[in-house]
Formats: sequence, C-alpha cells, structure tokens
Amino acid sequence: MPVNSQLNDEIRILTLFNLDTSLEGIKAHKSADPGAKEAIERLYKKGLLTQADGGYLTDLGRNCAEHLQNALRILSSHAD
Repeated sequence: MPVNSQLNDEIRILTLFNLDTSLEGIKAHKSADPGAKEAIERLYKKGLLTQADGGYLTDLGRNCAEHLQNALRILSSHAD
C-alpha cells in the first residue's frame, strides 16, 4: 500500500497523541495547516477521533495509534 500525502498527514496526526493517557486530546485551531485540518476531519469520519476538529481517540483510534506508533518505533530503531 503506497503512502500518499493524505495518508502521511493522517499518520502524522496519529503520532501526536500521547498514548500514556486518555485524558489528552488535540484540537485543530483556525491557524492550523490545512493538510492537518483535513487529516483530522478524515480521521473523525473514519471513526478514529471523537470530534471533526480533533478531540480524543476513540477505541478504534487508540488501537490504530498504538500499532502505528509501535511500527514507527521499530522502523526507526537501528539494527546492529
């Protein structure tokens, strides 16, 4: 599956969430990058976020963000 710019923006948004707590969310402000705002809205429509302008991760969103952040951690590690 190729990673296009829209998917890359969604991945970037999901990496912003602190998975150590469910009490921290995100909010897209008026001055936010248009690509980020659109990615947040797409993630909301996919059922991963609680609000169209950010909010918190849903259960599905948390599961997705955990897998994504773990994959990025593995891919970023240096093999010796």
